[in-house]
Amino acid sequence: MSATIGYTRSVIAAAMLLVLAACTTTHIASMEEPAAAPMTGQTNDPAPGFDNITAGSEEDFILNAGRRIYFTQDSATLDSVAMATLDNQATWLNKNPNWLVKLQGFADDSGSASKMVALSQKRADAAMAYLASKGVDARRMWAKGYGKDREVRDCAERSCKVQNRRVVSNLRTQRDDEGA
Repeated sequence: MSATIGYTRSVIAAAMLLVLAACTTTHIASMEEPAAAPMTGQTNDPAPGFDNITAGSEEDFILNAGRRIYFTQDSATLDSVAMATLDNQATWLNKNPNWLVKLQGFADDSGSASKMVALSQKRADAAMAYLASKGVDARRMWAKGYGKDREVRDCAERSCKVQNRRVVSNLRTQRDDEGA
């Protein structure tokens, strides 16, 4: 008799599991969360968490134009990758004339502090000149070189140092102190 009770309990438990498995929470979930944007596999699909970015916002600039360009050691020459990013920035800035942009230049530790400040200023100036050549009003931009004072990472490896040789484009609603 106990074998029959054990068998009956097993059958009832299996039946309950089947009933629970047949239930779905899809309908409830669809009411609680908005549907994710369909992914097409294209490079311009929205990044997860970035599908509700307001056009013309700082987040839109960062995501769709890019805000950093990089340089080779001891150079302020724009390469094709930097120019492509600056082209995207110029297009975005020309569509959003309410924003100002501060171009902040940086360097690694491959020379004296004064040399790196001068080089980082040349990098920021090169980026600003390029943006101006693409129609961005020069009155909306200013450049500041910081040298090696604001390193992304303090490191000795070549692959790491490149992160410090950069210009960062920061959006502003008004001009800030030129020295900051």
